[in-house]
Amino acid sequence: MRDRAPPALGLSARFRGRLGDFRLDVAFEAPDRGVTALFGPSGCGKTSVLRAIAGLERFAEGYFALGGDVWQEGAAFRPVHRRPIGYVFQEASLFPHLDVRANLDYGRRRALRGGARESTRFDDVVDLLGLSRLLARAPGALSGGERQRVALGRALLTQPRLLLMDEPLSALDRLAKEEIIPYLERLRDSLGLPTLYVSHDIGEVERLADHVVLMAAGRVAAAGPLGEIQSRPDLPLARMPEAAVTLAAEVVAHDPDYDLTTLAAHGARLIAPGAFGPPGSRRRVRIAAPDVALVRDPPRASSILNCPAARVIEAAPRGRGMMTVVLALGAEGEGARILARITRRSWDHLGLGPGQPVFAQIKGVALVSPSAPGEEG
Repeated sequence: MRDRAPPALGLSARFRGRLGDFRLDVAFEAPDRGVTALFGPSGCGKTSVLRAIAGLERFAEGYFALGGDVWQEGAAFRPVHRRPIGYVFQEASLFPHLDVRANLDYGRRRALRGGARESTRFDDVVDLLGLSRLLARAPGALSGGERQRVALGRALLTQPRLLLMDEPLSALDRLAKEEIIPYLERLRDSLGLPTLYVSHDIGEVERLADHVVLMAAGRVAAAGPLGEIQSRPDLPLARMPEAAVTLAAEVVAHDPDYDLTTLAAHGARLIAPGAFGPPGSRRRVRIAAPDVALVRDPPRASSILNCPAARVIEAAPRGRGMMTVVLALGAEGEGARILARITRRSWDHLGLGPGQPVFAQIKGVALVSPSAPGEEG
């Protein structure tokens, strides 16, 4: 594997080698802000990549750099204790003999003794993660979600330049996940800390990620912005039953009489039920492929509120009788891409093909997250 110079910004990773019978051969780059999700099925190598970046696994053919700072280049290898990372595992692994305050302070004191600059303050982390009422508690008295919030706070107080999160919600039940995800969203939106987030849960990725590295069988299948990866019909995400695209949108207005919010996305205005915040608020919305139907002419009257103009970009068969269609919003196809799932008969009957102008009847627009993909805090 030929190493290359790191980009001026962002992170760059290349690892190749074997772990027992498993072969890893990955290469990707990602931004130096926001959340990059390593997404794929169990056993595809996501955790191995995270451990290699942390320095816990060593590949002879390896390269990693963050913002031009090279941590590994072939045989040149920075040991794990000299890598400015915060690592959050599936299990919180708190010290049972210390209360929450002491658990949090442990990582902070160790980092400062090692010469780290205190860029993340104790009180700020406590406020960000809502830990003030927990400080005197023992770990055994915490819920699963509370333990993970403390583990996250401890990782942040090590003053990292990179946060690594290895399926931090996988050991939690649904209610606990819903409890902690808003704190992860606050973290993403409040700190300029690049985060690599391992998950096999597409719902977590849609809510948290700005950028996706899609993995399969020890390799990178694709990498790029979330919406771009979701809307590629050649990739597994578009073939999933729950295929959807996550769009950045801005609140335009709210109609209190009907409790409907108008949002501006790239290439279209969308209407969704509920209040999404004041005008100007940036939001992340989800449009599911099965909720999008296509018509050649604008409907004169319909209960479906959203029917923006769009252009067909491409299509791919899904099974024997279905098609996944990629659309670009806007009369000229200048906007964001979404997916539609229609029958092959409808595709043929409507005479559709690349470049064809259509109208996308969108049955539902759902709020995913209180900030837009790629939005910096």
